[in-house]
Amino acid sequence: MTHFQRFFATVPLGMELLLAEELRALGAAEVAQTHAGVAFGGDLEMAYKVCLWSRLANRVLLPLERFPAATPEALYDGIRRIEWDAHLDPQASFAVDFASSRSKIRHTMFGAQKVKDGIADYFRERCGIRPSVRPDRPDLRVNVYLDRDVATVSVDLSGESLHKRAYRQEGGKAPLKENLAAAILLRAGWPEIAERGGHFVDPMCGSGTLPIEAALMAGDFAPGLLRPHFGLFGWKNHDRVLWRNLVEDAKGRSDRGLRKLPPIVGYDIDRRAVRIASENIERAGLTGYVHVERKAMADVRPRHGFGLIAVNPPYGERLGDEKTLVPLYTDLGAALKTHFVGWKAAVLTGNPELAFKLGIRARRYYTLYNGALECRLFNFDIEAERFFSPREPEPLTAAQRKIREIVRKAKTVDMADSGAEMFANRLRKNLKNLGRWARQNGIRCYRLYDADLPEYAVAVDVYQGEGTWVHMQEYEAPSSVDPAKAETRWVHAVAVVPKVLQIPPEQVFLKIRRKQKGLAQYEKQADAGRFHVIEESGLKFWVNFEDYLDTGLFLDHRITRRMIRDRAAGKRFLNLFAYTGTASVYAAEGGAASTTTVDMSRTYLDWAKRNLELNGIRGSRHELIQADCLEWVDLALREKRRFDLIFLDPPTFSTSKRMRRTWDVQRDHAMLIKKSAELLAPGGTLVFSTNCRKFKLDTEALGNLELEDIGPRTIPKDFERNPRIHHCWIVTC
Repeated sequence: MTHFQRFFATVPLGMELLLAEELRALGAAEVAQTHAGVAFGGDLEMAYKVCLWSRLANRVLLPLERFPAATPEALYDGIRRIEWDAHLDPQASFAVDFASSRSKIRHTMFGAQKVKDGIADYFRERCGIRPSVRPDRPDLRVNVYLDRDVATVSVDLSGESLHKRAYRQEGGKAPLKENLAAAILLRAGWPEIAERGGHFVDPMCGSGTLPIEAALMAGDFAPGLLRPHFGLFGWKNHDRVLWRNLVEDAKGRSDRGLRKLPPIVGYDIDRRAVRIASENIERAGLTGYVHVERKAMADVRPRHGFGLIAVNPPYGERLGDEKTLVPLYTDLGAALKTHFVGWKAAVLTGNPELAFKLGIRARRYYTLYNGALECRLFNFDIEAERFFSPREPEPLTAAQRKIREIVRKAKTVDMADSGAEMFANRLRKNLKNLGRWARQNGIRCYRLYDADLPEYAVAVDVYQGEGTWVHMQEYEAPSSVDPAKAETRWVHAVAVVPKVLQIPPEQVFLKIRRKQKGLAQYEKQADAGRFHVIEESGLKFWVNFEDYLDTGLFLDHRITRRMIRDRAAGKRFLNLFAYTGTASVYAAEGGAASTTTVDMSRTYLDWAKRNLELNGIRGSRHELIQADCLEWVDLALREKRRFDLIFLDPPTFSTSKRMRRTWDVQRDHAMLIKKSAELLAPGGTLVFSTNCRKFKLDTEALGNLELEDIGPRTIPKDFERNPRIHHCWIVTC
């Protein structure tokens, strides 16, 4: 198999461009980057080189077939048509990785099972025996990606993810993935700095990933040389001679490269981290080339006139908290200013506000992802004129102070207390019933509790994606309730939730909800800047549990979003007052011909753009417009724009300074619905929704429109206790 073929390399978000450049440097042809991956062409030697030399890719896939698979039967039949005996012996083992996006088959375990059945039945029919399934290190790993009901079936030549270099047996408290470390170094210009003889320092090296990757990169050391296994080893078409020759060449290059390696040093205050880093360095074969020692950051000094200082300090996602982290960042900034002028610096953080505490203006920053967490990589030229005095932290609001006090008190709660036990029992009951319902229906984000017990007036929402998080909101108690008793119950609830759900307390986020007017529910509550990826109906969305009263995903509109998706095929879709664009994602996933997303906030339009891109949706067909929606509708009417499907979900009130007029949904809805309906093409549909609890539709003013009340049908099971959570109508001309 030396002829030209197409391959696909997967890569973490934010690293696609870097991988494309790396593949071109390796000699790949027809390189084309896409969402979370890069397609490329070449012969088998090219694919082997990528497996051996890529510092960034996760997997290298050899596509075999691509076919429609809208049903389990179509998926099974398509798999059986592939000539598997050309790739795998019947006595061998295999495993299946299955992923689905914007497709009818959403359950990954079910999809993987259908693929396994198809492969097994293929062999059973032709050979009388079938290969065994072996999840851990099989002879052949099969990758199936289902997108828009079209399956792409590939052989995984890499086996387990290529970021696993085999030198790290034990990580630190929050280990950095090896390919993310490589991306940091490439973005920081380390290869050029090393070529000029510059030194490398990591003052908080943890398990040593950055210093080790710096040495592999500067020493022309192929990262795959350390791995004992690749997926291609068990593939029937594996060319052992070709692979052996590539490995021998790589060994020769590393021997020559390590001899010219510049000084590379890592420091850490944690004795255990230094021990782990030393062991990892030894496994990487870099003892004597990379030095690590225990030293406080304030005591770190450069050994040379120029170089790169690269660091991945904690940023509050899993380690530490802001109280301890702010001094850490200010001390790092002081060390740079005092000892490292003339150097370059690269700092990766999931909290951009903390990066500000360094007190130095960045030359450039990049967005990278540490797992699902969005991070910023700040690159600095350490020059005296670039430093400034960071401002003092903003004082905590009354709500933030109260939440901190609630969390402190929750740590002292006796779970045998009658009040805490009563709430815990109700939560367990709900978790058993609603949890089973959610699992049976593939629902990963839902309301678990909503003031079921009058004494405990809180809402508890569960969000699941790559992790599990809980968003808790305390409703304002009526004046008749003793404030001290209300606070005690809130404390009980905060103490109980992580224990019943068996999650760490730091994965529970608290809000105090008061009656809001205007766009108050959209206003910033904090500046943590931490986002998480959750899953809903086979789609993924970014949510933020800390910075805003709402998270970016209204759970009560789950059914409404699905209805939009089901109606969207071939339609021109308009999303007014779009917030974070979740309805636009559903419409695009449902096959909309185009989507137009309109909101006044640039912050939320950027959020909507990220939601679209997270689901592989991009391009000129998906328009994002920052505008006052009321003014934009008038403009669209003048331009004679037309849409086939419109989602209209305005706020209850708005007194925003950017709007030329105030907005009251009860007073103004008829005017807006009529104008928006004029944008409908013949046969078009408008979905109007509001969460105004006392809302009454002005049917008289809307007499020339057909109105269908679908509110009761759009209230999900987990919100049935509160049927006034929203109202919803279908409007047609």
